[in-house]
Amino acid sequence: MKQFKIIPISSEYAAKIRATMKDDFGHEVIKQVAKGAGPCRVSLKPFIVGEDSRLLFSHSPFETDNVFNQPGPVFINTKKVEAYSDIHRFPPEIKADKLNFPLTLIGYSRSQKMIFTKLVGDADVDILITQIFSTQPFVEYLHTRNAEAGCFICKIERMK
Repeated sequence: MKQFKIIPISSEYAAKIRATMKDDFGHEVIKQVAKGAGPCRVSLKPFIVGEDSRLLFSHSPFETDNVFNQPGPVFINTKKVEAYSDIHRFPPEIKADKLNFPLTLIGYSRSQKMIFTKLVGDADVDILITQIFSTQPFVEYLHTRNAEAGCFICKIERMK
């Protein structure tokens, strides 16, 4: 049975960012050659440093504005890419690269209150996600963030 699903930034939202070159906060989007691995928040694939072109903008992964709302910088590919589709497992390229992608999982309640945090470290992130959802009944969903930079990578929803 599938325990969770990965939710990347949607292709539709990315298309809006590319078309307007403004984020939801009114900031100009910055186009640049990849200086780091990223990843792209749509495809959830790492960027090729020095080759891939990417867009940098402010993003809030929350539906409602409250004190736990944590907007921050994210990247997407400059060109349209396929959204991450293997949604019942954590993106393998991110999972395998613990140096570029040190991860933390942050759990939120239905009312969007932060109620749980866990550094992934050397653990298997897929197993850890399943354990969190099995042992933390009030965690409605998780956000994966870079544990060093703090930036949002993807949302993980509990399967019901």
